[in-house]
Amino acid sequence: MDPHPRSCASYPHPVTSHPAPASPPSLLPPASSSPPSAPSSVLPAGARAYRLRTSRGEFAVVDVPPAGGVEPKGVVLSLPGFTGSKEDFTLVHGPLAARGYRSVAVDGRGQYESDGPVDDESAYARAQLARDVLAQAEALGTDLPLHLVGHSLGGQIARAAVLEDHSLFRSLTLISSGPARISVSQEQRVKLLRDALSRMTMAQCWEAILAMGPPEEVGGPARGLGGQEHLRRRWLGTSPAQLLSTGRQLCVEPDLVTELAAVPLPFHVLSGAHDDTWPVPDLDAMAVRLNAHRTVVAGAEHSPTVDRPEPTAHALATFWDGLRAHHNGTGALV
Repeated sequence: MDPHPRSCASYPHPVTSHPAPASPPSLLPPASSSPPSAPSSVLPAGARAYRLRTSRGEFAVVDVPPAGGVEPKGVVLSLPGFTGSKEDFTLVHGPLAARGYRSVAVDGRGQYESDGPVDDESAYARAQLARDVLAQAEALGTDLPLHLVGHSLGGQIARAAVLEDHSLFRSLTLISSGPARISVSQEQRVKLLRDALSRMTMAQCWEAILAMGPPEEVGGPARGLGGQEHLRRRWLGTSPAQLLSTGRQLCVEPDLVTELAAVPLPFHVLSGAHDDTWPVPDLDAMAVRLNAHRTVVAGAEHSPTVDRPEPTAHALATFWDGLRAHHNGTGALV
């Protein structure tokens, strides 16, 4: 995909979050309107969609520079979740750019617009996906602090990456991504999806999902921006082997929080106020174990970047700004 700019409306500053590493989490107030429904193709001015060349192949990314006239503060590398894609971060790019952060969202191996084997599940082993992330980080080639963000499955892949080599990153943020395997109810949905994929093509599976109801409610793709047609394109662009392998991993992921806590990085655990995939109390407890900054976005569920992008972006940027302030000896999070 050749780089090309796209335009987007600007975003006002969202409300403030506060640090709470070992106490009840900060709660961002609920939205005053329904979740955004902007098409996923809407991006801030200056955004580029292209293939990032790395030592482990090419990956489709959306790359948004800091807004004009704003001091560049850092770079953000964001990893999407199961059945997701880089478009899940569309509405946080603008607010992050306005705060001085270059925002890069990537389709992982076999996700949507990134190539990957269609029938070789070994290519999507957790260690392989973690090494992809390290290669992506190296390919960005920035001298600014690099902040790693992972949503859901992407958070567990990000965790594996920093456990292998944390030296490339300034911080790790886990968005709606828990300490171990997913909830029993979500395991059932994932297993339903894996059973369908073992018997049907991706196109046949999509039609079967639609016949049963809204895709996100019957084990199909997660809710996202751009409507059903975008979800269909994203579904058909994703490798079935990627879904089979990563779906299995979500159902058996061990608790690696103790190992992660030993990594010398600042952590941020962010979630909505309700989550069926990992219960919010489990995320609270994980944040305490990590001594992590904790943010709860009221009015959001499993996908805060889609449900409430502006306060989510504000919480992310405020966390990173606080790391800069702490490093410079000028203060803490505000």
